[in-house]
Amino acid sequence: MHRVLSPLAGLVAVVGGMAAALGVFGRGSGTFSAVTSALGERYEIAVDGVYAGSSRQLVAEGVGWDVFTLFVAAPVLLVAAVSVARGSFRATLVATGILGYFAYLHLEYAVTWAFGPLFPLFVATLALSVLGLVAAAVTVTEDANRFDERFPRRSYAALTVGMSLLLTVMWAGRIAEALGAKVATLHGETTMTVQALDLGLVVPISIALAIGALRRSPAGLAAAAAFGVMFVAMSAAIAAMVVSASIVTGELQLPPIVLFGLAAVAGLVLVRRMLASTTGGRPSVYTANWNTPVPAPG
Repeated sequence: MHRVLSPLAGLVAVVGGMAAALGVFGRGSGTFSAVTSALGERYEIAVDGVYAGSSRQLVAEGVGWDVFTLFVAAPVLLVAAVSVARGSFRATLVATGILGYFAYLHLEYAVTWAFGPLFPLFVATLALSVLGLVAAAVTVTEDANRFDERFPRRSYAALTVGMSLLLTVMWAGRIAEALGAKVATLHGETTMTVQALDLGLVVPISIALAIGALRRSPAGLAAAAAFGVMFVAMSAAIAAMVVSASIVTGELQLPPIVLFGLAAVAGLVLVRRMLASTTGGRPSVYTANWNTPVPAPG
């Protein structure tokens, strides 16, 4: 499946990078107009550019996402795609994690931004990312027995479960506040898309993979390593998003910048340890006690 995964990953990097480039350089004049939503919320929308019709808050945050995607995520995925073609298991894990990042991001973009010229690119990137994740799942599962006792299972579980609990508390408070307000602050949206995706997808997946890693399941370790890469990318992108929003609005939001920045650094340290715990080439397969290597089949 390396021959399938590699070109798919490269294509996602190109298409997703193109959408991000248009988001960075095609946002228009930066002019906004005051409007009132159907729910009675007063907010400002962009009047031109590729994000015309979207709220000022969304555009401000999107700058950070697009910059990170264009200059970090897409190049990393391109480099990983080349190494995947050469059969690198570690590159496959990195590519899988970044594909997860692109899938989440463009699902959010497709259902959050006002409909516009980038919608086809969002959907195309989402579809290609999902195909890539399927190919990656087959590829990783075939060679899942590559990890040894150095895999930081407990540290990974502590970080991901801790961040999941933090997200749950944050978003539960945000939802409760909106439900109790006469006019909910939704920045022009009709519902809370990010909160739905995080609480409905990210949190349960994080907890399930933490359990799989703690149980030393080979597939669970591989999935945890790939998700660790996605965790780093998402945390860094969120930090960049908040920095961008702070610049545009003039209101420095230091706590989330520090929180997600530290999460990205901690995740990066763990990912390095995860990748270091894998065998470089065609692996020896470890038994359940992780001490006695037996020859790999074939």
